[in-house]
Amino acid sequence: MKLAFIGLGVMGYPMARHLQQAGHQVCVYNRTTAKAERWVAEFGGELALTPAEAAHDADLVMLCVGNDDDVRAVVYGAQGVLAGMAAGSLLIDHTTTSASLAEELAARSAELGIRFLDAPVSGGQAGAEQGRLTIMVGGDPQDLTAAEPIMAAYGQRITHVGGHGAGQRCKMVNQICIAGILQGISEGLTLAKASGLDIATVAKVLGGGAAQSWQLDNRALTMAAGEFNFGFAIEWMHKDLGFCLAEAARLGLDLPMSRDVDARYQALIARGLGRCDTSVLIRQFDTP
Repeated sequence: MKLAFIGLGVMGYPMARHLQQAGHQVCVYNRTTAKAERWVAEFGGELALTPAEAAHDADLVMLCVGNDDDVRAVVYGAQGVLAGMAAGSLLIDHTTTSASLAEELAARSAELGIRFLDAPVSGGQAGAEQGRLTIMVGGDPQDLTAAEPIMAAYGQRITHVGGHGAGQRCKMVNQICIAGILQGISEGLTLAKASGLDIATVAKVLGGGAAQSWQLDNRALTMAAGEFNFGFAIEWMHKDLGFCLAEAARLGLDLPMSRDVDARYQALIARGLGRCDTSVLIRQFDTP
């Protein structure tokens, strides 16, 4: 199948690789052409100089870029993917965006006879590298039926969660839960360290009880060691929590924990830690 993949960041680079290695014809586009050239040199396939060129004659077009503005930049206009896609083809957005953008893209695509799925992912850089991402999908179930065998190259759990925009709203729930878990681990490890407990022993004990989580299993020891280079930067988490808080406000809800953790991430960004991964939250407790 002929595919286009737009965006070769820490997630998109390995996701596109899985598609190429699964035997598909993959054409990639990246804003920095040198990265697309490196991808083609490593894995084969083709590169395009514009999103529209990459999308030309593609059966499916996948996006994985940074934010709402980045998505619009590669979708709309004479050089955007919609200008290159044929009626009946399928656009899949793996970017974490606002739900309103997903609904906007669905409507605009439908005007052109193009199908659309919002399909944000969870699992981080490691999940993308290993082809074990969780994908939460909003849109027509029949479109997911067509796309699922393709996305299975990098997705371990692919679930339809509702109509257009539902995938992004499910991702908001995911990010809220991660924020809460990381805040809890940060506070717990800080107490453990101040109490003179052995962190490795504490993590092992908690991993066998009700406090167990992926974050505890995979990040407790690295957090205690001050290692924060695991892919998903807090600049992006701040962006995602902004979507959560905006959606909550639209629904008349107050999310105090999400608001509090977002403020803590903003303070860490102001300290120059914006490119560290989300587990850097523990550094809120740094002493002068």
